[in-house]
Amino acid sequence: MKTFKIRIKTTEKALEDFARTFEALQTGRRVGKRKGVYFASVEAARNLVTPERIKLLTMIRKYKPESIYQLARLCNRNQKNVHEDVKLLERYGILETRMRLGKSRTQRVPRVLYDEIDLKIPLAAQSKSTTA
Repeated sequence: MKTFKIRIKTTEKALEDFARTFEALQTGRRVGKRKGVYFASVEAARNLVTPERIKLLTMIRKYKPESIYQLARLCNRNQKNVHEDVKLLERYGILETRMRLGKSRTQRVPRVLYDEIDLKIPLAAQSKSTTA
């Protein structure tokens, strides 16, 4: 099962991780690739994982629409808004689109790349940032 990981990190923790990675690279040590997305706050993560976008991902996996237009109709949403959400999810690497030649025009066919999304919120980091 492929899992897309979303993590919450304080800016301080992100800078510490960056410094460790930078030191490792300078000394020639290998650094493992990390997949997923890191945000500085729960609110920022919530902006990516909205109920509408979760529904889009679910509909793509279930019905395998052949275009953004078809996906918008399945979700009863405006095509422009769906297209913007698809572009955002594609930018974060949660889904991809491929171009397909339709009857009269080229269509974007969306495909979800993961089976689940794992959101991890460290409570210690949240309490530090809210009390500071």
